[in-house]
Amino acid sequence: MTWTEIIDQINAVEVNTLSSMFKLLLSLGLGCCVGAERKRKGQIAGVRTFALICMGATLAMILSIYVPQEYMGLKNGDPGRIAAQVVSGIGFLGAGAIIQMKGSVRGLTTAAGIWIIAAIGMAVGLGMYTLAIFCTLLILLILVGIEKWEHVLHNGSESRIVVIKISEIVTTKQRYQEVLDRHKIHLGNVYMDYNYTDNKTTINLVILARETTDFMALFEDLRALYPTDSIRLATQVG
Repeated sequence: MTWTEIIDQINAVEVNTLSSMFKLLLSLGLGCCVGAERKRKGQIAGVRTFALICMGATLAMILSIYVPQEYMGLKNGDPGRIAAQVVSGIGFLGAGAIIQMKGSVRGLTTAAGIWIIAAIGMAVGLGMYTLAIFCTLLILLILVGIEKWEHVLHNGSESRIVVIKISEIVTTKQRYQEVLDRHKIHLGNVYMDYNYTDNKTTINLVILARETTDFMALFEDLRALYPTDSIRLATQVG
């Protein structure tokens, strides 16, 4: 088989073994590219997850074209049947990537990545190789390039939660706000938990702090405001 024949089979409208194998390999590669970036950020959905999702969407599209061609005699198949369920079904995987915490939600970018990588897999299944590759490059630009731009825009700020346990009832955030302002830290939300039986207060400060923030100095200043049992950084409201 010559290269011309191989390319013709790969680009053929009808489903064949060679084109199907090429589509699955391409979707594997594209999924791995996006998954590698998500894994670099420590997300729960990594290389294998994105690769499997992209390949699964491609296979679903291949099947939705092949079945009408083989059993109904439709030259171009009917790519709308099975493929339509991929878009809605992938939402369950996206929901699994979202972690909801009191005061913050994490994983939205990964969930959006899961959704669009499935769309890329469908594009590969339809034979839209250039579009799929271009879209993957745009995703990497958004995840890597725009992330760096955001860090510059916000001076490298990131969301943190400071959990403070105090040995008395505290009813105002004003003194904490003043300390945070001195350290040039933005206060987003405040969550209070009162234990009147033991006369204790738990305060959760959702802040936007720079990567260069000296948390040891910050904690020392916060500790001096009220009789404090403990201060810690947390990933969710305590």
